[in-house]
Amino acid sequence: MSNIIYPTTNFTATEQLTIDRGEGVYVYDSNGKQYLEGLAGLWCTSLGYGNQELIETASEQMGKLAYSHMFGGKTHKVGQELAEQLKDMVPVENAKVFFGNSGSDANDTHIKLLHYYFNAIGKPEKRKIIARERSYHGVTVAAASLTGLPVNQTNFDLPVEALGILRTDAPHYLRGALPGETEADFVERITTNLEQLILREGPDTIAAFIAEPITGASGVIVPPDGYYEKVQAILNKYDILFWADEVITGFGRTGQDFGCNTMGIERPALMTLAKQLSSAYMPISASVIRGDLYEAMIEPSNKLGVFGHGYTYSGHPVACAVALKVLEIYKRDNIFARAAELGDYLQRRIGEFADHPLVGEVRGRGMIGAIELVADKATKQSFEGGVVGGFMQRACEKHGLILRAVAGNSLAFCPPLIITEAQIDEMMEKFGKALAETQDFVTREKLVA
Repeated sequence: MSNIIYPTTNFTATEQLTIDRGEGVYVYDSNGKQYLEGLAGLWCTSLGYGNQELIETASEQMGKLAYSHMFGGKTHKVGQELAEQLKDMVPVENAKVFFGNSGSDANDTHIKLLHYYFNAIGKPEKRKIIARERSYHGVTVAAASLTGLPVNQTNFDLPVEALGILRTDAPHYLRGALPGETEADFVERITTNLEQLILREGPDTIAAFIAEPITGASGVIVPPDGYYEKVQAILNKYDILFWADEVITGFGRTGQDFGCNTMGIERPALMTLAKQLSSAYMPISASVIRGDLYEAMIEPSNKLGVFGHGYTYSGHPVACAVALKVLEIYKRDNIFARAAELGDYLQRRIGEFADHPLVGEVRGRGMIGAIELVADKATKQSFEGGVVGGFMQRACEKHGLILRAVAGNSLAFCPPLIITEAQIDEMMEKFGKALAETQDFVTREKLVA
């Protein structure tokens, strides 16, 4: 037993699997066993493992400039170039970019930027943020307050009310619909609830609405058609900013460059980027804001003498260099178009499990998906707790496949974007074997209806 306090881990079940090395879409444990990495690490290793171009880029940058900060007027070309490329990519008008180290700290930064901006324009009361139930936006104090998953909030005494975090409905038709309610009716009801929340709180007190275009840790929820169209109309009506958390959905994961474009979200005012920005080879994140928000902050920072926010590793030159090379590879190798084509194939393959007795729903878009296991297929009744999902995850590992059970008993798929059709077939074969073992387990334990 080591002295590590492990992240997002049951402290009574640590050190279950020691990963030793990786190559392509595979990782190998300390005993040499091979696993197909079906979740791209944590939704992030888009270009797989052992990419020599990225390794050489990092080494070259370390030899040239291993570190330089961006405080007090200092900068470096590699950071400037990365910001310029991101500006040209994102659907944010005249985008400005702040670099951080993780999706969590990028969302923290956005909260501070929102406060700074509305103070700068003389609207200090406009500070509340609407987040959705069962959402995930990180685990730092402020980001965890945005997050709507109990496991990330229980026992941490987070300042949810102090930060002005409000909650609206999760757009999951399977779990949120009323009896007999159509998808269109469901969308109408939950967006009406959103508008009523805004009116109760007062539109002049609400700064932004945050959403992952397609969720990750909350179960890979794809909102029904028409949802974002109605949400955006409401936000525009009351002058509330749309904040797109693209930490998971950014850079080809949904079959397009960004989840916003896949889901019809037009011109968000803020975007959060991380994970696939560097294919996880170096820690880096980006908080992207609309140009006019930044412009309003210039004079207050001048008055104070400094904009008092920044991290030691903001714009780390090695991370920026790796991210630039990743963006180059995405473009050169048509990774996003390839992800769209293979994403269609992945969705067809996971869809083949829809009729299985344990499967309540198959959902996803592009190269991200989930299969939700249920105790009663007819009523879609969930299994209690996460025992079944945990068993299924371990069964997958037994058969050489790494997936992750999220939101209790949903198995998430998010393979590296470089995966092949044959490797998707391999993933499905291993998943099928694990599902058969899980069916035997729930039958033996009398967990099914």
